[in-house]
Amino acid sequence: MISVYGSSGFVGTRFCDLHPNFIVRQDREERKPKTKEILYFISTVDNYNVHSNITLDVETNLKVLCEVLDFCRDPNIIFNFVSSWFVYGETQLPAKEEYYCKPTGFYSITKKTAEDLLISFCKTYGVKYRILRLCNVYGVGDKKISKKKNAIQYMINLLKNNEEVSLYDNGEPIRDLMYIDDVCEAINLVLEKGDHNQIYNIGSGIPVNIGKVIDIAKNILKSKSKIKYIDAPDFHKIVQSKDFWMDTSKLKSLGFEQKISLPDGLQILCDVVK
Repeated sequence: MISVYGSSGFVGTRFCDLHPNFIVRQDREERKPKTKEILYFISTVDNYNVHSNITLDVETNLKVLCEVLDFCRDPNIIFNFVSSWFVYGETQLPAKEEYYCKPTGFYSITKKTAEDLLISFCKTYGVKYRILRLCNVYGVGDKKISKKKNAIQYMINLLKNNEEVSLYDNGEPIRDLMYIDDVCEAINLVLEKGDHNQIYNIGSGIPVNIGKVIDIAKNILKSKSKIKYIDAPDFHKIVQSKDFWMDTSKLKSLGFEQKISLPDGLQILCDVVK
């Protein structure tokens, strides 16, 4: 059995729905784990909190983590920490797990700091860990779609309503996208077969231009939306890399195979997105 922290979020909810027989949901305010293995999703979701609540990323991504770790001084515990591609910052592509990270933005920095705190804690107390760095995850069920978070689904909503869609930098920015069900299966595979005290990239490993993604969705929906190209705002340039995709060799070495292609995933999303 695995104690799941953050089971009400986008990925956490879907993971629990797909694997209900071996998970135990931790209550939002509960810190002491109910089992010896932990899957930890608790996190903020974007770099924009610096404008509205400057301490939120620190409180959520670091303080709460430390409060949970306070109950984990047990070498029999396995702590699986869900992180983000944002921790890499500007780096060589495709990004490998061993590459040096230089994150920018409060969300990105606190996620990398959380990784470092976890590793230090686990070494101190002999606790085993895994760190899972997720790519851009898309799919049905995200309750926090906005321009700031899961912008692809936000733009698909606009396409569905035949509203104008604005793309940064001629639609050229590159991302690594994977449908949520494949992401959850990759996480489960790492829990089952991944080595302890290792970092795993969770992604497709396939670079794709955002403009191409929108073109596919526009054709699926037969949308009449106009596509407008604009410059990325300065803040966006500060906190986020223009291009990113992952090296997923370690994940594939465990036997992972992506089941839902980008066109198929977008078809699912276009059929149900609201």
